[in-house]
Amino acid sequence: MVTRDELQSHLAALLQVERFRDYGPNGLQVEGGATVRRLVSGVTASLSLIEAAVQWQADAIVVHHGLFWRGQDGRVVGWMRQRLHALLTQGINLFAYHLPLDAHAELGNNAQFGARLGLRADARFGEQELGFIGDAGALAQVEPLAAAIERTLARPLTVVAGDGRPLRRIGWCTGAAQGSFEAAVAAGADAFVTGEISEPQAHIARETGVAFLACGHHATERFGVQALAAHVAQTFALEHRFIDIHNPA
Repeated sequence: MVTRDELQSHLAALLQVERFRDYGPNGLQVEGGATVRRLVSGVTASLSLIEAAVQWQADAIVVHHGLFWRGQDGRVVGWMRQRLHALLTQGINLFAYHLPLDAHAELGNNAQFGARLGLRADARFGEQELGFIGDAGALAQVEPLAAAIERTLARPLTVVAGDGRPLRRIGWCTGAAQGSFEAAVAAGADAFVTGEISEPQAHIARETGVAFLACGHHATERFGVQALAAHVAQTFALEHRFIDIHNPA
């Protein structure tokens, strides 16, 4: 068991949340009960995840994508009312960590995704150094890199192969980091792996020769929150359950 405030303090220190300029608040977003014994983790604070946590009688939920984002409509109506009602009536705490969870060198989304591919970062790049880059190792061609990712994520990818060069350095940044492609190229990447692709990236890949692989936003960000919650559960002797709500994105 741990108190809500002890858990928040531990996570804030572990993830160094004050370092980041983010799109929404990191930490406790919805206050529930004062103590936590059962913890659910998931990618996004959707109603389906909240209802599953209620069914399991969780005291807290930790997610990567929380409820509140800069520039959103501030009214508590519709889907926002439904989510908040489910949390507040059951007294469930909601913790959310966005960029701090992407960046953590061991428990973060990028670190955990890279580890599953056998990639280890030796440098960072891009805004707030969220991008990871390291030697390609055994994944020295686009085809085996794409195949390894498809096996890891169990889903098809969108691949723009570049000029077919051998891969010496691979850059990656999970989620919606397609805007970091040019920074990855500047950092020396021969391939860049992220969650999403927008219209410009195909052209940039063809013109620079650097391969671009879009692997799914949700799919690439399932691993960090699991590692974070497992760490918390072990530290404070909590029951923990990761609940993956399917998302094709």
